[in-house]
Amino acid sequence: MPTPQRAQELERIQQVRWAEHALNNGPIFAATYHGVSHIPVELSYAIGKCGTWLAFKMMHRITSAVVGNLRTVFRELPEQRLREMALLTYRSYAFDTIDFIRSLSKPPDELARSVVDLDRSVFERLLAKGRGILLVAAHFGSWELGALLVRKLLGYPLTIVAMAEPSRGVNRFRSHMRTSLGIELLEVRQSINTPLQIRRRLAENRIVAMLVDRFLGRDHIAVRFCGERAHFLKTPALLSYLCEAPMLPAWVVRDREGRFRCFVDDPVYALRSGDRDAALNRATQAIANGLEARIREYPHLWYQFYPFWESQKTADS
Repeated sequence: MPTPQRAQELERIQQVRWAEHALNNGPIFAATYHGVSHIPVELSYAIGKCGTWLAFKMMHRITSAVVGNLRTVFRELPEQRLREMALLTYRSYAFDTIDFIRSLSKPPDELARSVVDLDRSVFERLLAKGRGILLVAAHFGSWELGALLVRKLLGYPLTIVAMAEPSRGVNRFRSHMRTSLGIELLEVRQSINTPLQIRRRLAENRIVAMLVDRFLGRDHIAVRFCGERAHFLKTPALLSYLCEAPMLPAWVVRDREGRFRCFVDDPVYALRSGDRDAALNRATQAIANGLEARIREYPHLWYQFYPFWESQKTADS
């Protein structure tokens, strides 16, 4: 067991989020939103490229965390290559943010021209079973854009389950952007009946989206991830088990041409047969395996700007 001081340190690490740092407070987020909405896209990218280079050079703690996270996954790579990947991670995050903001005002036909491999038939097939869909994603690629595509191109009702942002300004902007698209938001830990609300949405045959790669308190389940022990959110698998709803892992990746490729893995079910804990573990492990495969292919799109592996120790403390 860790000492009380070590336990406090691990808890602090687990709570650290990119949103708590200087580049993502309310005023910066507001300036980014309004600037990107009004200036030419190429200028936005140029500013993003310069800004993230400065952040990479000056925000030593965050850069160290990104490099350390990648080092655990790619142990064979030299340090210089890891740092190059970390800089590209900063840059990709900025470009994904720019593209998401600009996509908010695009008409559906224009947005559709920038999207590749968005398969409506997968959603139609699963929704035909009448149990809704748990759309599971992670802090990988453009998950915010994925929600926009479901709502704006596919036209399905969508509920997002998420933690409130530490910054009130950022939280206000994100909430506004989601509600302007007709996306319902359920904030975790804001109501004791949030699980019941999620179950109700699934019973109504809606799509409910959740990020699974950051656990909250005791809501976690152990998996093998990138060769290490890690913990993912337990709730999605538990809801799948209770509601017999499919979990659909989905990832949105920006390619070199600036288009968005939509990848959907096979649906995952926590089957109601045999031992419940074993069923939850198998289902969550399948999602972790899918995310690992994407990270190994697109390492610069894994947006963990804090010591991810160190934070996993809080689940065992």
